Amino acid sequence: MQFLLISPVAWYFHREKIAGRFDLWSQKNPEKQKKLVVLTARVHPGESPASFICQGVIDFLVSQHPIAAILRDHVIFKIVPMLNPDGVYLGNYRCSLMGFDLNRHWQEPSPWVHPTLHAVKQLIVQLSQDAKVGLEFYIDVHAHSTMMNGFMYGNVFEEEERVQRQAVFPRLLCQNAPDFSFSNTSFNRDVVKAGTGRRFLGGLLDDMSYCYTLEVSFYSYMAAGSTAPVPYTEDTCILLSLSSLGAPGGLAGPPVLLSLPCLSRWLLGERKGGIWRRDRD
Repeated sequence: MQFLLISPVAWYFHREKIAGRFDLWSQKNPEKQKKLVVLTARVHPGESPASFICQGVIDFLVSQHPIAAILRDHVIFKIVPMLNPDGVYLGNYRCSLMGFDLNRHWQEPSPWVHPTLHAVKQLIVQLSQDAKVGLEFYIDVHAHSTMMNGFMYGNVFEEEERVQRQAVFPRLLCQNAPDFSFSNTSFNRDVVKAGTGRRFLGGLLDDMSYCYTLEVSFYSYMAAGSTAPVPYTEDTCILLSLSSLGAPGGLAGPPVLLSLPCLSRWLLGERKGGIWRRDRD
């Protein structure tokens, strides 16, 4: 497994060429005063759209788009594109090589039975304790077999103010991404989900961190005001290929691509229309 860091400061990082397309850097010495976003995908091997979404995020972040440049300047991205490579190789739908649903074992992963999960958990815990970075977002990408559109699962907390803050980012997605459904988004603390990444890290990280599961339908989405479903394809799940960067209007294509501009404004503390306010600095 490779942990990926995208940063413009090449001299701090060991550079590895990937298929001649772009450079990704593995972190050696973290930069100071950086915000951190951790993105994981494909913990359930049968959820192929999660890989397409992750590919689109990487394509966008290493592109020349001005929003991508802003994100690289101000944010460290740790991206784990495939948490369950053995399950993917074997053609499993939900389980690992050993027959475990890894997304139920975040609380106490075994280095022998759940090695990838154990390694990623250790990394995230280490990063959360690093005073040089602020772990702002953890997003685990999945695909859903019965529901339509893109949507999120979030956590429920005792503090009402924290609950309201958790809902802001999904609301921004709903306002900006035509296929994202806030009505399908839910916040819970079900006992059966206690071992998921979202639930476990939501309880572990401090109250200014945001942990979500991002789901996208296997099938299609319904835009607001429309009665005709639009099928998801590999291209629309990838969100934005490198060639679409030159399309009129700049950002092109569904689905949750516009989460990246939303994420940029959120992390940099921009206030827009009084919708949200950043309290942490």
